[in-house]
Amino acid sequence: MGFISFAGRVLFASVFILAAWQEFNDFGVDGGPAAKALRPKVDVLTDHLSSKAGVHVPEIEIKHIAAASIALKGIGGVLFIFGSSLGAYLLILHQTIITPVLYDFYNYDVEKKEFVQLFFKFMQSLALLGAMLFFLGMKNSIPKGLLKKKNPKAKTL
Repeated sequence: MGFISFAGRVLFASVFILAAWQEFNDFGVDGGPAAKALRPKVDVLTDHLSSKAGVHVPEIEIKHIAAASIALKGIGGVLFIFGSSLGAYLLILHQTIITPVLYDFYNYDVEKKEFVQLFFKFMQSLALLGAMLFFLGMKNSIPKGLLKKKNPKAKTL
């Protein structure tokens, strides 16, 4: 059972680790393709926050957002492989911040092709988020004493 759980964590975390590795290799001085794809999405978000909520959003360097995303995915993925709750929390933080910004299906008309594509990607990200929440729930539901097997002591005469 231990090996199967470890293999599952490796396969699950590989999604995040490989994405972080690819984004890291393409980062460059401007943040790479990840920053270029994120720029219009963040602009729309800041416009919505400024106009609808009346909140002034400070200027954010997109390459810093891309670097934080790479760090959260990479570090969180590696820690998750070893069963760390911190790794799951880092991946949850990444998914909760990036998913609604990156997959902004709500900004498109339902009949548009982009709506369907973004909606499916949004739902896939929610499924990943749900799997991490399930991991944390299962990890916290097992009492600590049951995790460590105690060998019965031999009686001495």
